[in-house]
Amino acid sequence: LYFISFMPIVLKDTLEKRGALGQIKARIRAEVFNALDDQSAPRPPLSHENLLINELIREYLEYNKYKYTASVLTSESGQPEVPLDREFLAKELNIVEDTSGKSVPLLYGMLSHFLHGGKEEGTQNTLPKVPLLNYPKQNLGKPPIERNQK
Repeated sequence: LYFISFMPIVLKDTLEKRGALGQIKARIRAEVFNALDDQSAPRPPLSHENLLINELIREYLEYNKYKYTASVLTSESGQPEVPLDREFLAKELNIVEDTSGKSVPLLYGMLSHFLHGGKEEGTQNTLPKVPLLNYPKQNLGKPPIERNQK
């Protein structure tokens, strides 16, 4: 990341306005972590709970286009490269979704459920029967500066 400070200011500003500079920095960090990752030291086995937690986080990261962060998570955690099937994940967590919740990551529905005190109609594990949070669907594809101007 040291070389970025030597970029011409105009180039740096242009990349930053397009939202690309952050992505470039994240990609460089991910590649550095991959290069430094000591493959000779075996990782502890991935527990069932950590597998599920990591998958919830990965689904959230990918939905929000944090692909390099998701890549580092997958690499460092030993998570399988191929994501778990969403229905499998929901079944393992005993979550029953309604159709409106299937368009967003499971974490959004879980958070909505707990913010509303689990007072939805039906079973305790149904997500969500209340309006979802104002998730950042409308922000996708916008540069980070525009996302934060709300």
